[in-house]
Amino acid sequence: MNILKKTICPNDFLQTGFNKKKAFNVFQPVRTPWQAALQNVGKIQCLGKKEWPQINEICAWMLSAETATFMKSGGLGMVASELPENFNGTFGHQNHRISIVTPLYLGNTGKKSAFLDGNVYHGAENRTTEISKIATLKVPFCNRHNTLTNYATDIYKGSFGGVEYIFIANNRFFSINPHARNPSTQDGCYVLNEHNINEVERFAFFSKAVYLLLIECIAGRIKGIPCPNILISNDWHSGALAGLCKYDTIARACQNLLEEDSADKLQNIPIIHIAHHLGYQGWDFANTARILNSLYENRALPVFKNAKAVKNANPRATNTLIVHDCYNQAAAGLHLADRIITVSKNYMEEVSKELGFGFDFRDILKIRKNHRTFFGIVNGYDKRLISPNPKKIEHINAYFQDFKFKVYDENSPDKKLSNKKECIRLLSRLAVSEEYKQKVIPLIDIYRFDDIAKLADKAEKIPFVCATSRLVEQKGYDIAAQAIIQVIKDNKSSKREMPIFVLGGAGDIEQYKLLQKLKNDVKEILPKAAERIFVFRGYRDEFAYALQLAADFYLMPSRFEPCGLTQMEAMAKGSLPIAMSTGGLVDTISDHENGFRTEVFFTNGVRVYGSNIKAQKLKNNINAYADTLYKALKCFYTTPNVLRIMTANAMKKDFSWTVPNGSVYKYYKLFKTGNL
Repeated sequence: MNILKKTICPNDFLQTGFNKKKAFNVFQPVRTPWQAALQNVGKIQCLGKKEWPQINEICAWMLSAETATFMKSGGLGMVASELPENFNGTFGHQNHRISIVTPLYLGNTGKKSAFLDGNVYHGAENRTTEISKIATLKVPFCNRHNTLTNYATDIYKGSFGGVEYIFIANNRFFSINPHARNPSTQDGCYVLNEHNINEVERFAFFSKAVYLLLIECIAGRIKGIPCPNILISNDWHSGALAGLCKYDTIARACQNLLEEDSADKLQNIPIIHIAHHLGYQGWDFANTARILNSLYENRALPVFKNAKAVKNANPRATNTLIVHDCYNQAAAGLHLADRIITVSKNYMEEVSKELGFGFDFRDILKIRKNHRTFFGIVNGYDKRLISPNPKKIEHINAYFQDFKFKVYDENSPDKKLSNKKECIRLLSRLAVSEEYKQKVIPLIDIYRFDDIAKLADKAEKIPFVCATSRLVEQKGYDIAAQAIIQVIKDNKSSKREMPIFVLGGAGDIEQYKLLQKLKNDVKEILPKAAERIFVFRGYRDEFAYALQLAADFYLMPSRFEPCGLTQMEAMAKGSLPIAMSTGGLVDTISDHENGFRTEVFFTNGVRVYGSNIKAQKLKNNINAYADTLYKALKCFYTTPNVLRIMTANAMKKDFSWTVPNGSVYKYYKLFKTGNL
């Protein structure tokens, strides 16, 4: 690492509020080798100018804020658990493996709880593992007074599902006991916690702790865990690690804080950054200086002044550590990782073409795609876990007690019809019995459920439509609501049975109010149709599973959907997705073959999918989605044989990680060659 030593001032902190001043983002003139080294990193990484190392036995660490095993919020956590489990199961006999590095969360949010009982860790997803402490690190990080403080951070080891877990434990940062000011929409690992630590600061600390753990492992001072030769950064939460590995190693070597041999090893470990939702990036304007000082300590100013991005057309993305004037945790990962992966091929195209998808990183991602440092790999999903299986359905029946849901497959549609009848009775039981509701779905709010038990006898003639995604703007519940109103208005005088709609999930209270308004508005249009609209807020796996067992259709009117997992869950249960033609929904749903997709799709008023003729006719996403919803319902009413074939096709579709040429093999090739 041919750089000059002792050329960095030992007190080069960024001043608080530096990002509020004009013309603060000016790069230093290159006068020394270390400045040149720093300023060239962004270009080298984005253009793929560094040779991919030869890796004989893959030993990867997957860094993730979430895991489906111990702390899950969405699909990000599913990938964090399932990719390592399937990779190890497929390639473990060749001594290839992925370990998971994740925080050890402790506390109780009211909906999620995690605790230690002796040496047994009880995670927030009702799974346990025996853990052992292997080290304690001192992690320097700024406190609320902007003073660097050494926080004792314990490192534990455990295992689950054939995967080794490395837990990072510090109660200040990883407590999930909520602060009194915690927003109602924030739960699990995203709470503003009792120590006033928000999600951005929490995961910046996580990256710093992992970085220091890497230094100790490379130096041979920690035994019992493997030293990785690949790092997998699972979305923005660990984005800061790329900046630490690529920049701070140079700066530490300059200060004689790190041997050049160790710095070279650390800087040359390939980092693969998995980008999920580009809309989530980890912004924190107020704490920009404090977080950068926490990460880089007294090297923050020279690192920042030399953190030059590859030349691109966006004046807001010239520095790899911030966007415009704001700390952005995704930025370092997207600029500085050796490879970027996003979770479907179509989403890769969207984010590298459209500002509405790629935001400030569109130009960077376009450059990366053109230089083959950016790829799309569709998320896998273990079909055994999501298909209607005896063990799961036995649990469902035991949980709801007086109901008999049946196991079925593509060859037994009559049993799925039986499940539709059972679900109609379940919804009606929830409507009439508050005691039963509190027993089976106590944390779910329901809005004016109606007793429709009498409809069970004619269930074959009634379309059953559900959606159980998170209640956030991205999922497009407002689009679905307006499309439903259009369809009901257009079919007000029809003699056909109106559909049953069951819509809801965990999330934003405003989105829930929007669904309540849907029911009220439909009541004004057609009271009988409103009785068949069920809206709720909250999540219970058994309830969502039962709805998909019953549903003919599953709504996915997403504004963007990098990959999507719920459409895979629904298809496995024969619930045909009615989806926007965006992101991974294009890659996983074949229109009129195993689901329905809109003929056009718009973002920010711009057509990004479909023909111009169709775009001129449909004009916007609401019309496009209403048109697709209408086609799906028409297929149900008029061509049931076609619908039956589509349902069978959907259930046969296998998105499992390990199918021939499945996602786990693509990751293996990427790990080995840096290419696909």
